[in-house]
Amino acid sequence: MIVTEGRTSQENIAQTGAERRLSASALITLLLGAAGLALVIVGTFLVIVLRGLVPYERVVEGLLSSETLWILITSLVLGTVAIIGGFGRYGRMPTKRSREQAIAGAVLGIQAVVLAAVLLLFREVGDPDRFVFHFFNIEFLQGSGGVFVRAARNTLILALVGELGGIVLGLLLAMLVLSKRAVVRAPARLYINFFRGTPLIWQLSVFYFGLSLGLGIRPEIALGPIEFGPAYVSAMIVFILNTGAYASEVFRAGIQSIERGQMEAARSLGMTYPQAMRHAIVPQAFRRVIPPLMNEFVILIKDTSLIVVLGLAASEFDLFTQAREGYATTFNATFFTAAAVGYLAVTLPLIRAVNAVEKRLRSGLVTVTS
Repeated sequence: MIVTEGRTSQENIAQTGAERRLSASALITLLLGAAGLALVIVGTFLVIVLRGLVPYERVVEGLLSSETLWILITSLVLGTVAIIGGFGRYGRMPTKRSREQAIAGAVLGIQAVVLAAVLLLFREVGDPDRFVFHFFNIEFLQGSGGVFVRAARNTLILALVGELGGIVLGLLLAMLVLSKRAVVRAPARLYINFFRGTPLIWQLSVFYFGLSLGLGIRPEIALGPIEFGPAYVSAMIVFILNTGAYASEVFRAGIQSIERGQMEAARSLGMTYPQAMRHAIVPQAFRRVIPPLMNEFVILIKDTSLIVVLGLAASEFDLFTQAREGYATTFNATFFTAAAVGYLAVTLPLIRAVNAVEKRLRSGLVTVTS
């Protein structure tokens, strides 16, 4: 009996040691995959930056350098090892954590291999000199920092005005659509279907040219030292009208998602229907519609590029219009690359904010106050 227990104890120790080795190998796989991906991204970027970004030939030299070649090859090797180790030992991992580490390492390895292979193929088959000259030639952007900052400001003003005005209009339309009276619902539904069913670029064109040319109406706004002409103001109005149509559907869905018992409870307390909507239903619905409204704001920021069809003054250019003007002058697409960076600088923090708000709402940490 003593001998048996001794053997069992030794077997348990051996099994524990094997499990630890497997868990350690899963962690190593994760580190290898992460190292391969980080090396191909950060390593290549550092080689290019250290060689210099101006003139563009230095960027090309960095891409074609032996240092970059070794970085890409090393990333391929690390990624391949992570893929083999992760998928090969996944089924033998003793714990859920080690299995997650193994599969994460394998996936990171796949990303490292794909990215390194694409860059290697680009070096050998593509035309780095031509590509960098047309899309990453920073020399063409020298002296354009101020105008791009102004363009980013104009883009944000358009999006903010359109979103805030659209939220107010959308809430009003949602209340009309939810009315029990058909004569109240019909005009609101007609409005919503029209603005959701026609292209935004069509609305911008018809509204502006119809007002300025057809009716001779030329609205202008001055916000302190900033002055906006008819085209820009017309775009503001159209964005409000268009966003209001989409926001109304968001509010309608949010209000209808509130349990019927909430309305009945509010009415039982002596509230009228408008009071119940104001103090009980709408505050709860607003909590639920915050993420989709923020998503609409992100979309609206990108939709502001459609004002390129209007005749804007140079001081009113948005990011895309500014990039198009730069390309028209130089025939170099680096201006479009700069515009993309500008849009990402604005939208990526907003996207992170949307995800954070959705996470907090799902966890129930956000409370509603009337």
